[in-house]
Amino acid sequence: MTEEFEQDHTDNTMFLDAVAALRKGDKPRAKELLTLLLKTDQNNPTYWIWLSAAVDNAKERVYCLQTALKLDPENNTAKRGLILLGALAPDETITPFITNRPRAWEEKLLLAHEKPKEKGAKALAKNPAVRLAGIAALVAGLAAVVVFGFVLPRQTRYVAANTNTPGPSPTFTATPTVFGATSEPTKFSAGPEPLWKSLPQTYTPTAVYVNTPRAAQSSDQYRVAQAAYAKSDWDAYISSMKMIIPLEPNAADIHYLIGDAYRFKGEGKNAIKAYNDALKIDPNFGAAYLGLARARLLDDPKADVEALFDEALKLDPNFSEIYMERARYYIFHNDPKSAIVDLDRANEITPNSPEVYMMYAKAYIALDDKKNALKAAEKAYSLDITAMPVYQMLGELYIENGQYKRAIEALDLYAAYETKDDQAFALLGRAYFEMKDYKAALENLDKAMTLNRTGLRRFYVYRGLANLELNNIDQAVADLEKAAETDNKSFDINLGLARAYFIQEKFGSAFLKIEPARAFAETDKQMALVLYWRALIQEKREMPKDAVKDWQALLAMDANAMTAEMRADAEKHLKTMITPTITPTPTKTPIPSKTPIPSKTPAPTKTPIPSKTPAPTKTPIPSKTPAPTKTP
Repeated sequence: MTEEFEQDHTDNTMFLDAVAALRKGDKPRAKELLTLLLKTDQNNPTYWIWLSAAVDNAKERVYCLQTALKLDPENNTAKRGLILLGALAPDETITPFITNRPRAWEEKLLLAHEKPKEKGAKALAKNPAVRLAGIAALVAGLAAVVVFGFVLPRQTRYVAANTNTPGPSPTFTATPTVFGATSEPTKFSAGPEPLWKSLPQTYTPTAVYVNTPRAAQSSDQYRVAQAAYAKSDWDAYISSMKMIIPLEPNAADIHYLIGDAYRFKGEGKNAIKAYNDALKIDPNFGAAYLGLARARLLDDPKADVEALFDEALKLDPNFSEIYMERARYYIFHNDPKSAIVDLDRANEITPNSPEVYMMYAKAYIALDDKKNALKAAEKAYSLDITAMPVYQMLGELYIENGQYKRAIEALDLYAAYETKDDQAFALLGRAYFEMKDYKAALENLDKAMTLNRTGLRRFYVYRGLANLELNNIDQAVADLEKAAETDNKSFDINLGLARAYFIQEKFGSAFLKIEPARAFAETDKQMALVLYWRALIQEKREMPKDAVKDWQALLAMDANAMTAEMRADAEKHLKTMITPTITPTPTKTPIPSKTPIPSKTPAPTKTPIPSKTPAPTKTPIPSKTPAPTKTP
């Protein structure tokens, strides 16, 4: 990196301090300052490039340079750095670094293969073949470090667990894909050490609206407050900002920013007081009305604050956060179409804002337009890969889209940092369940329900079915019965309970669950599963005729509606249960026979001689039968 990066930042004291710290070899100080700069402008490729010089290892450097290159695809400095780190293929069109003015801190950043060698080695290094081999070796080494040191420890196999549960898996009728697969965005990068922790999350509000130049006597105190803000130390921030009030008694923005800090702490009443203090100083301060609306919603999510939004927009029609907040308000009140109108306006004011596209995604979800919701979420991700909430939303939308592996990639990364988010672990458990990795599904669902024992009832079905596949039958029944309390019209829940009760040999209970499953079946595959399990249940209930009808109905269905195993089972069971009318057996023939000939007479086995047949008709028995009727 050369002086070209300093030309546009000579007025940025913090940036120059970071550069000076790097030149002195004080990388921790440089990293701290550059991180603060990225808090205010995370889309600045220059900051990312300099941060790559301040971080501690090659993984972090690659991550920073890749981010810079994503923000500025023509940035040759980022390309050169990535080539040297083996993360980008060599490109002869890229001019090399200027090396006529080496610096001490740059020497310390050089990797082993980059350090100056002896004279003979220098000549050898100029050989293109040797250089190419060195780059290939470096790439292989970095790949080995990534795979064995980072990927494998967290990797989970997408292999279905072996089970002892009889019959086909209930996931044979998994939730159908909502819409067709879309083109996949850039593969998620777990990145180096958690730079996410040092960078702003998309929905952490910032105080960029009122970037008022501070008076000389308060600038140092304001910088202390900014440092506390960057650490989300709201008490320290409020304390520092209050110290500025006597120095700038007519500054409405100080009270506004204090109100924001109280709101971030969840103290709505204190926030409202601070916003009102700002309005006492400047009644035309539009941002304070936005703050009042937010603070009132904090205390009462159903509060009617539309008039406050209108006043804020009247005073400051170009403040995009007002449109954003009102869009969130409209979505909460089931008016996503009005939300999209506000988001369109916000997007005009601040184009390519990841926050705006995240809100677009939520509005489209409310409209049940999951295709556009996924596009909006992917756009938000492409604009800000450090925005953690987008990973959870992408995970949920990928599940709805049937892209379970991509859902796992997004949610696994999110859950690694948001370790207390029960919804994230629950969604991750469902994604693993759909991939038939029942052990991983159970592990994540257990984590989710440990964090939240009452608010995840819709996920009990997945934990119940995962337990069923792993042959934890009693636990499966407990989970599925809880799921049924919430949704007793679910096909999957009723079928799962029928299977579990069958394994417990509670055949009557199994029958009571397979019948509603039959009523709720919507597809041929679901109906095939119902017929299969109903036939098994009826056999155990000693209802062979009903079982035969179900087996025959199953075999009459299209072969694509069932697995080969199900079809083979049906044919096998029918062979052993065939009725006498289909295959008569000699020993049982006389029972249904309607012929009047006695079964013990040998006549039928011989040629029927007519002369012997009329003998019974001449017997005198009939002539004597009327006698009793004439007796006086």
